[in-house]
Amino acid sequence: MTTLPPLPKFRQQLILAVLMLCSLLIWLDNTVLSTALETLADPVRGLGANPGQLQWATGSYTLAFATLMFTAGAVGDRFGHRTVFASGLVIFAGSSLLAAYASDAGQLIAARAAMGVGSALITPAMLAILMWTFTGPARTAAISIFSTSAGVGMAAGPVLAGFLLDHFWWGSVFLINVPVAALALVGLVVLVPNFRSATRRPLDFAGMVLSIGGLVALAYGLIQAGQVTEWSRIDVWAPIVAGLVLLAVFVLAELRSEQPSFDPRLLAHRTFGGGNVALGLLLFAVAAITFYNAFYLQGALGFSPMKAGLANIPTALGALAGAPIGSYLVRRLSLRPVAVPALTVAALTMGGYGFLGLHTPLVWIEILLLIQGLAIGVVIGQVTAALISNLPLEQAGAGSAVTNTVRQTGSVIGIAVGGTIMSIAYRRAIEPALEGVPGSVQDQARVSAEQARHVATAINQPSLAQAADNAFIHAMHVGAGWITVIALLGAAVLLIALPAVGKQKSPAELGNDPRGETDKQPEFESADAG
Repeated sequence: MTTLPPLPKFRQQLILAVLMLCSLLIWLDNTVLSTALETLADPVRGLGANPGQLQWATGSYTLAFATLMFTAGAVGDRFGHRTVFASGLVIFAGSSLLAAYASDAGQLIAARAAMGVGSALITPAMLAILMWTFTGPARTAAISIFSTSAGVGMAAGPVLAGFLLDHFWWGSVFLINVPVAALALVGLVVLVPNFRSATRRPLDFAGMVLSIGGLVALAYGLIQAGQVTEWSRIDVWAPIVAGLVLLAVFVLAELRSEQPSFDPRLLAHRTFGGGNVALGLLLFAVAAITFYNAFYLQGALGFSPMKAGLANIPTALGALAGAPIGSYLVRRLSLRPVAVPALTVAALTMGGYGFLGLHTPLVWIEILLLIQGLAIGVVIGQVTAALISNLPLEQAGAGSAVTNTVRQTGSVIGIAVGGTIMSIAYRRAIEPALEGVPGSVQDQARVSAEQARHVATAINQPSLAQAADNAFIHAMHVGAGWITVIALLGAAVLLIALPAVGKQKSPAELGNDPRGETDKQPEFESADAG
């Protein structure tokens, strides 16, 4: 073990390229699944998954991601971030193979949960390596460049998934992860030192069990409500209450720990805590509206997967443009007068889904998606950079885990709540059209609009398919209203949390340079070490 020397600039650039490839891998996976949801719901071309199973296919990944990430940060600080990173890539690639060849929804959900474990090991290590590799102004520039990988993944994922779904079976959207992960693993082993913190944090098994149990129970209750359409049932409210209790015990346990892996105390700081809550609420809204968007384009409007993927490109282009525009505006003004209006605009675009229908011109949908992506790109890039830059370097693993855990928790709750609202509103809206229809057909039509269209074709009753489309549009309008309220709440939190005046300090100005003012120097193993 030796003290960390400066890395050559060319090697730093290659490391950044490897990190961006891994970030691209995760964003690709998230976006390709959104494009594949409609296909997975199809009884013939997919698995015939119902809305609850699709929520779990998305949510199981996010649950594992959110609840294991802070533990992964501690493991990285102890055993080296490269070691943890490589393990995550292997798990992610292997579980992608399992997902690709899943024979039913249950197997897909299990494989997606395993993929979430891999992502949980990758993400904190990825951010920590970025912090260790770059210092001063170069770190700020690296964070800004690194954030563009999200936009590239958002743009490429839907188009790639659309092409694969149009020409191959649905499992191909997961199979593409394997060669990308293999390439990233080679670059990681060859280029990246095994950075690790000089402070060894204990592994938090109790916190991991409590957080997993709490979020799984909470998400189960919320999703179950959408399947049974009754909140008064014990199998709905009991898991929700149990989940909230377990999460409360988790927070108390972490507060009592001298060295918590997930440190709730960081959230007590107004800027860090408020910024994370605002991003969590934004990701709640983004996850829910993305879930709706997949079924709107391919289901209600009848777009092919490729056409739906192309239709979503404006969102990615907006996010790509939003990051540098946000950076420029923050330098000229400050963070609050840029981020708060941008988050407000993002919320209003989600409310715009309440005006979309079966005959809305595509150009209006594209404009809405472009503005939405632009606003989200401005907010996420700049607020995340501010939060990360304010972290003490010795807390890089734990702090980034807090940030990502809050955001992923927002996403999983957004999927659960958004999907549940959609299911309840859809069932209420489709009910009048089921009078006089055979009982077995009624049961299938109540499951989802996808099932209703399938059975309508089988019994040659186009009026039922039309009713399903109308019921879905009604459900989307109802859900969009609630999602907008949540996103606007995030804007209000950001308004309160961020400083009113003054530009954000750079990481170097904050004294977080690993070769500057920190008392403990980081350590690493050579790139050739095991």
